[in-house]
Amino acid sequence: MLEILALLRRAGVDFWLEGGWGIDALVGEQTREHRDLDLLHRLEQEPAVIAALAEAGYVETLDWRPVRFVMSGPQGRDLDLHPLVFADDGSALQSSFEADKPFVYPASCFVTGVIGGTAVPCISAEQQAFFHQGYDPAERDRHDMAQLRKAFGIETHF
Repeated sequence: MLEILALLRRAGVDFWLEGGWGIDALVGEQTREHRDLDLLHRLEQEPAVIAALAEAGYVETLDWRPVRFVMSGPQGRDLDLHPLVFADDGSALQSSFEADKPFVYPASCFVTGVIGGTAVPCISAEQQAFFHQGYDPAERDRHDMAQLRKAFGIETHF
């Protein structure tokens, strides 16, 4: 996973981890196995994201733009990519499947975590908890929210 982040850094791309790896970054260690890597990126940098990943052998396998797309790579790794449009105040919007209800990212939710001793950009515990609501959670979701409660003492929806 860190090699993907290094690849994107070399390409000059801004990104933030979310989902399971994002939560692990917040707590400072890997707490479970991950089936994919969820990454936020700046919409205007999408061509650079795709080019860098393609050079590493990744191909697009799902296109649900403007909400998200997936690139799959060697060893069966999937990257779930979410484009963001930033405002001048540092907040961002991500399209949703309901055009009039985009996902909102306040400027304060863009923070730094640690994976394997390496600082990585991610979204805050509060934002993670906010996005983990309104659906029937899988066991991995329950695990992730338990990590946030333990590390940050915040309330979660399950």
